[in-house]
Amino acid sequence: MPQTRDSPGGVAYASGAGRWLIAVAVAGSGMAFLDGTVVNVAVPDIGRDLGADGAALQWILNGYLLTLASLILLGGSLGDRYGRRRVFVAGIGVFTAASALCAAAPTAEVLIAARLLQGVGGALLTPGSLAIIEAGFRPADRARAIGAWSGLSGVSTALGPLLGGYLVEAISWRAIFLINLPIGAATIWAARRHVPESLDPEAGAGRLDTRGAALAALGLGGTTYALIEAPGRGASAAVVVSGVAGVLALVAFFVAERRSPNPMLPLEIFSSRQFSAANAVTFAVYAALGGFFFLLVAFLQISLDYTPVAAGAASLPVTLLMLIFSARAGALAQRVGPRLPLTLGPLIIAVGLAMLALVEPGDSYLTSVLPAAVIFGAGLTLVVAPVTATVLAAADARHAGLASGVNNAVARVAGLLAVAGLPVVAGLSGDGFFEPATMTDGFHLAMLVCAALSLAGALIAWLTIDPTVLHVEAEPGGDTSAHLAEDFSCGIGAPPLRPAREAECDFEPPAELQTR
Repeated sequence: MPQTRDSPGGVAYASGAGRWLIAVAVAGSGMAFLDGTVVNVAVPDIGRDLGADGAALQWILNGYLLTLASLILLGGSLGDRYGRRRVFVAGIGVFTAASALCAAAPTAEVLIAARLLQGVGGALLTPGSLAIIEAGFRPADRARAIGAWSGLSGVSTALGPLLGGYLVEAISWRAIFLINLPIGAATIWAARRHVPESLDPEAGAGRLDTRGAALAALGLGGTTYALIEAPGRGASAAVVVSGVAGVLALVAFFVAERRSPNPMLPLEIFSSRQFSAANAVTFAVYAALGGFFFLLVAFLQISLDYTPVAAGAASLPVTLLMLIFSARAGALAQRVGPRLPLTLGPLIIAVGLAMLALVEPGDSYLTSVLPAAVIFGAGLTLVVAPVTATVLAAADARHAGLASGVNNAVARVAGLLAVAGLPVVAGLSGDGFFEPATMTDGFHLAMLVCAALSLAGALIAWLTIDPTVLHVEAEPGGDTSAHLAEDFSCGIGAPPLRPAREAECDFEPPAELQTR
């Protein structure tokens, strides 16, 4: 198909070409979202099969998050510069090849390396999945197309734990990676045949910020290594050096971004107090969320003797509540302001997490786990759309794409640090991870820590979020960031990525979201 340069034209939603665009974008992002949830269910089986201890299992989860969080902003820049379809297809290729390596991994070390490579692919394809919709649809149809993408991608996230549990129980944990191979091959074929190329003609004006990307990866990698390895190695030279080097690299990253003429992360975006505050709320809540999804499925299988399918289905109410009510929570935030839902939401999340800290082996799912999961999901529903809308409303219009990328990266880094740090705090390092009594005690403590993180998010929101931040006037023929609350219905792994909207794009709430 022909190459375009962000022209105001595009395909219609109700057309064959439009359906192909949505299918390709959903298939690509769905692979990344799916792998963000299915692996959690497989952790106990992977550990037993490969003889991996708790630290290795943390790396299997965190390897993917590490490279994804470090490179996701760079991935968006590469798409703008060299072609969104080209980078998207490259990301699918890397992700699919890495999935094959994951499935064949003979040792935990090989699996960790393959997961790191998967994160690189995810960082290339995730920004592109929505960017090709923005660039490919005509302005009048973009809101509807984005709503369809959001809802369908959310379904893949919702099915992840259940599908992962089924594949682990019926076949093997390796099947959760093998399923990506046919999906990846079909997506590459469809993208090359049905997705037009697009790029930003102004993106090539400056050099890519490879120094910033390298420093971010080194900083996150060093600090993550120190957190995960410290319980088993103590204050060894490797742990101390990596921890210090990681902190220094993160400091150097911010210094380099301040001095760079073309930074990956322009620091002036944080001059908005509301933007910084909303990202602080995001960090606290998504750290709690990362701990919840990482440890709940392991606790249910190790301490409560759930099957992988049952453990995967246990958190399904959380996702269903998000799918059904997030758009309405966004509309509520527009009416009453975001401070109230961003305060009440984390408070309710904290209640659900505290209830999980009381679950004991032998307790019934219906009377113990389910009520806590429902309350947790209700609180999370009040947070996701309002915090995304607040982030984008607080940023300059020209930084809308960057703002959503930063917010997505903040959420993923929070999850990364939660998975690395919580087992240390809860005493779940090494082989103790697989001992039912140790897992039970550690899970209880971890849920209380997560509840405290969520309470911190509520306090930050109450003290810093301006209730009028979403009350903005729309420019003639334009869009407002406040509408973003209704555009997205799910952001369970991280808030949705959204490129900047073009000025001529008129907003119309997606039909899919109006009916929820």
